Amino acid sequence: MTKKLDKDYHKKAVGYQIYPKSFKDSNADGIGDLQGIIEKLPYLKSLGIDFIWLNPIYASPQVDGGYDISDFYDIDPMFGTMADFKALLAKCHQLGMKLIMDLVVNHTSNQHKWFIEAQKSKDNPYRDYYLWADASPEKKPNNWRSFFGISAWTYQEQTQQAYFHIFAAEQPDLNWKNPKLRAEIYKMVRWWLEDIGIDGFRLDAISHIQKMDWDFELRSFDGDDPWEPFMNVIGIDNYLTDLKKIFNEFDATTVGEASGVRSNKGAADWTDADEGYLDAIFELEHNRKKSDGTGDLYEYKKVIMRWQGDLLERGWNALYIENHDMPRAISIFGDGSLASAKALAVQYMLLRGTPFIYYGQEIGMSSYPFESIDEISSEDTRNHYFNALKSGVPEKEAFFKEVLNSRDGARTPMQWNREKNAGFTEGQPWMPINPNYTTVNVEDSSELIALYRELISLRHHEKSLQDGGIRFHFPRSKAIFCYEREDFLVLVNLSDQKLSRKMTAIPIEDYQQVLGSRPIKKIPRTLSLSGWEYHVFKRKS
Repeated sequence: MTKKLDKDYHKKAVGYQIYPKSFKDSNADGIGDLQGIIEKLPYLKSLGIDFIWLNPIYASPQVDGGYDISDFYDIDPMFGTMADFKALLAKCHQLGMKLIMDLVVNHTSNQHKWFIEAQKSKDNPYRDYYLWADASPEKKPNNWRSFFGISAWTYQEQTQQAYFHIFAAEQPDLNWKNPKLRAEIYKMVRWWLEDIGIDGFRLDAISHIQKMDWDFELRSFDGDDPWEPFMNVIGIDNYLTDLKKIFNEFDATTVGEASGVRSNKGAADWTDADEGYLDAIFELEHNRKKSDGTGDLYEYKKVIMRWQGDLLERGWNALYIENHDMPRAISIFGDGSLASAKALAVQYMLLRGTPFIYYGQEIGMSSYPFESIDEISSEDTRNHYFNALKSGVPEKEAFFKEVLNSRDGARTPMQWNREKNAGFTEGQPWMPINPNYTTVNVEDSSELIALYRELISLRHHEKSLQDGGIRFHFPRSKAIFCYEREDFLVLVNLSDQKLSRKMTAIPIEDYQQVLGSRPIKKIPRTLSLSGWEYHVFKRKS
């Protein structure tokens, strides 16, 4: 059984997300692995993080970056062995860090033994582990769409039925209404927590495990409408309650990817300290873009303020500006500069919630500058690109929106130093390394790393930054992000333009600077901010 955590562990902790294929290669095959992560644990410890979220390392055909799992109980050989994983876990615990893994239970790979059996016949014992409906090559059971830009149904001639999948066709969805399937899932969850001893899970696509009846027809393919039939559907709480009982038994740290769960519709119920299912959830709303494909910082700000307000009395946020499914923040919300990386870090790291840092974010890694669709291997990006062309979108526009702003650009190898292959591998890297590695790397990015260390230290030592309240100022400003966290005042200019604001609504005489892009001994009544300028003030004792 895992070591007991205190009830408020997640409120004090900072997580670090590792995409294992791209973190550190130890055997020169060009692919990051578990021994490579072990090698770099002292670096993570020095950064100050409390736990690691490890993206999938399970056995997988790698159609969707390891989220298509063929064996929940085995490690993919490209990453190492179970012995390597146990060594990683033991080293994390030795250094005082926790480790949580992706729990992917909405679907499996079509190479999983359950699906291999299930597709053989309608009366196979594993048939109802998945979702099937009568169909023909011309007529699918309904008009639902996959997140990957294709039909959510794949027809199989052998049984004259189609199986359901909200991602790639190689990722058939599991049938959570089947008690035998649920028993298998719960057994597996317990095995990782009790027998292996991991510290918790990030639950992938967990809000999708319940589906509407097949006769629900989509009327619109815009916005969130295409995903309505499988986003936070009524009845999902029964399954989440079952999972919660297991998580509570082991005091597991949990965070869910919960698209469709809104700040004013379900989020507090999902994350309530006593009655909720999970410690925190990732909201997906703030990843807003303008028509030109760049990030919409004002829309981002409005979403953040709403979530912070709606979960103030009950519930908990997971904070992030980057992950494996979105472009690098410095490329989409910033202007590529070190100054913008710092400003983005300060504005989100001190909000109310549990912060997550995506590997390389702390050194200012940017999205890879792809030049051709041929450089892209992920199916979803390619589908969206070619669908855009078919719908009449000009090639250059489709390339910018679907390729340059795709998730692929944020999965390139970690840039450790300015040596060959950025110190990631002695072999041929599985994915191209960003050309800026000669200046953007761990050895040459001490200034940004130092800022992250300071922000993490503040969260560790200041209770008001852990579970204190929050109050926003200048809510209508499109670029100034300003909030009070009881004893702290955070002020950031999220633009490259010089701006000024009258500070009359804030008791500025009560605060003194503890962190800033330039020193301020006394806050003036009218404060002028240069582009990307930031300040953190603490109430005088």
